[in-house]
Amino acid sequence: MKTMFDSYPDVVSVEEIQQMLRIGKNAVYQLLKEGEIKSIKVGKRYVVPKKYIIDFLIEK
Repeated sequence: MKTMFDSYPDVVSVEEIQQMLRIGKNAVYQLLKEGEIKSIKVGKRYVVPKKYIIDFLIEK
């Protein structure tokens, strides 16, 4: 699973999450707001360590 996302930085944006999971922007924001994917909010922007995406996939 970890090698699957090697080309992405350690901290990813909403747009990068869309690419990683192949889902739309609204779906990403819903997962973030509901806490399904852990995140850190900096101002109005979500910052997500790549590890949190991998954890989300492992849990599902």
